[in-house]
Amino acid sequence: MSYHFSKTITGTIDQAKERVTKALQQEGFGVLNEINMSATLYNKLGVEFRPYIILGACNPQFAFKALSHEAHIGTMLPCNVILQQYEDGKVEISAIDPVASMQAVENEALSNIATEVQAKMQKVIENI
Repeated sequence: MSYHFSKTITGTIDQAKERVTKALQQEGFGVLNEINMSATLYNKLGVEFRPYIILGACNPQFAFKALSHEAHIGTMLPCNVILQQYEDGKVEISAIDPVASMQAVENEALSNIATEVQAKMQKVIENI
């Protein structure tokens, strides 16, 4: 089982981020945080790395449901979406598969929530 859904598009990473943000909003998600990994790796290690951004996406309704059923599930939130720019001018967008990430948690109510979020994250990737 793969732990992510991915799609590759042509364009810049900034254009991809705009499209991802819009697709997330259409499914009820907002972006809580953004980590520019290439800048962080350069600042901390002095290494060059391809443009790579991690977006922490959250759907408040699903987050509340998950937190209500599992006290420590916040360790697995938010749902991460990554964007990475390759030299060929393409950007790969990948979103976490919440069903795969939640397999270790033995909680049926959480499993049902993860399945609902999975469907939404798949739609996000499809709609980009």
